[in-house]
Amino acid sequence: MIVTVTLNPAVDKVYWVDSLKVCQITEEEFLTRATRSSTSAGGKGVNISRFLSAFGTENVAMGFVGGNTGHVVVRYLQNKGVTTNFVWIHEETRINSIILESGRDHSPNLINDLGPQISEAELERFMRKYRRIVKRASWVVLAGSIPPGVDHGIYGELAEIARENGARVVVSAGGDALTKALPACPYLVKPDTREHLLLEGTSLKSTESIIAAGQHVIACGAQMVVISHHVTGDIAITPDAVWEINAKVPTSEFKNLVGADDAFLAGILYQLSEGASEEESLRFGMGAGIASAESEKKICEDRAKVEEEMKKVSVERIEEGA
Repeated sequence: MIVTVTLNPAVDKVYWVDSLKVCQITEEEFLTRATRSSTSAGGKGVNISRFLSAFGTENVAMGFVGGNTGHVVVRYLQNKGVTTNFVWIHEETRINSIILESGRDHSPNLINDLGPQISEAELERFMRKYRRIVKRASWVVLAGSIPPGVDHGIYGELAEIARENGARVVVSAGGDALTKALPACPYLVKPDTREHLLLEGTSLKSTESIIAAGQHVIACGAQMVVISHHVTGDIAITPDAVWEINAKVPTSEFKNLVGADDAFLAGILYQLSEGASEEESLRFGMGAGIASAESEKKICEDRAKVEEEMKKVSVERIEEGA
């Protein structure tokens, strides 16, 4: 069983617009009407749970939810076949807004809420649930931002508990949350570079810097690090090799990039959990990410589409391990 932890889930509201107008002059007022919109449960771990469930993998989604929007998150996941085990809190689950401008679908405009304040009592309830359920987990995914009131070292603590119980750990986060998790030696690390192209303060703007940063994480005990290089390409670093993953797909084919990166990671995890090789797992993951980017839905749930996109993916070994 796979456990996904999304401490700061959200309701994602996506708006498609013909043109995004921005006020430039004082007292100027613009109205932008959406041509359509969609509402879904969001958060990196939530998106991963949704993918895993669609592909028949048993998983449990954990985290904090509250208020009316919390009910939206839980109902949405349960309707997708995901088992939920959230802690209910006093404050409302956040809402994230995504604006997709026609012709610029490959460059979504994201406005992410900070999230609700988590009390000490709520965190203690979560830890009790987590300690119980992790005993049955083969993999644990720790993904997304840390809500207010929770120390950024939480992923490191959760990773240690998972490893003590024999589970492999996946971390998909950025900033201090990721840095403080690395000493716990997660199995798979996918840095979140959406806000800053950094890993532990190191710029990730070149292939050389990405490989160096990834090898540093491998030296900390990780078995795989996957870092985004460009829209249709990533670099994976393992103790034995460095892989360059590319998809021969024009960005003009993309309809919604929101969630595509999570589908990529979920695809890798799905294959690894099934015993596939690293190369095949990376190829399947990129196929899942591209298939999701080409869909208006955040996550592509069509196996045939994912397998079709895999044919356009190359996984090249470009360097031996350190």
